[in-house]
Amino acid sequence: MKCALVRPDGRVHHEERHPTLAGRGPEAVTGNILAVAEGLAARARADGLTPVAAGIAVPGVVDEVTGVAVWSANVGFRDVPLRDLAARRLGLPAALGHDVRVGALAEARLGAGRARRHVLFVAIGTGIAGGLVVDGAGYPGAHGAAGEIGHVTVRPGGTPCGCGLRGCLEAEASAKAIGRRYAELSGQPRATAFDVATRAAAGERLATGVWQDAVEALADGLLTAQALYDVGVIVLGGGLAEAGDRLLAPLRDAFARRVTFHRSPEIVRAELGDTAGCLGAALLALDCLGTTA
Repeated sequence: MKCALVRPDGRVHHEERHPTLAGRGPEAVTGNILAVAEGLAARARADGLTPVAAGIAVPGVVDEVTGVAVWSANVGFRDVPLRDLAARRLGLPAALGHDVRVGALAEARLGAGRARRHVLFVAIGTGIAGGLVVDGAGYPGAHGAAGEIGHVTVRPGGTPCGCGLRGCLEAEASAKAIGRRYAELSGQPRATAFDVATRAAAGERLATGVWQDAVEALADGLLTAQALYDVGVIVLGGGLAEAGDRLLAPLRDAFARRVTFHRSPEIVRAELGDTAGCLGAALLALDCLGTTA
């Protein structure tokens, strides 16, 4: 868990990291979240500050209106009323959001998408997910599941995906998928996406092919997203974005080759790194007070 005390202007006062305790089950995770939040509030008061609200972001399906963590494969949540639990424990207004969508909120307001009206944030790591922000407000969808572009089919009949389908963007172009594909072809079981990016940059033929295949799949997925959302900028975050221009340059080229009547968005790298989630959760909390950074 990445945790922080954030001032109303978006400046981080204090940061902490804690294990989620996911191996102990969802009740332990919930108790841990609440205990850490309580500790942060105490730290704020000890530093002469007044905590005004709490923001929590979790993976999975999140109902931001009711404040319920509906479902999460990672930590086992099933209909956990995290917002209300936090509000009662802390005696403060609280907000609950989706981890990628709050990251999108932070990048749109404070990071690479600031001053832009229509922003799509795409996190590419073990999986792929997106968050749409319009005029500074996130879009959760009717059921709290908007932005799951990782499960857009880009290669029909392709690689099996954990969702049960085949050829999903996440199964073809995530960091996990890239490492797995290279490992299968090279016989090196511990290969990672970082290895592939590094070896492709050095000119290795196999790595170059695997990397380019992933880039082409990612371009297909982003083109679908652009057809749906028509954003001005696509902000790429997550571990794979750490490749920088080794990802951005070929991706921009692949995207441009696919564009017909669509207006091409800028495709840029995220600026906030792994602090985006904390900042976004804080923004969500401030929003519930009517105070925005």
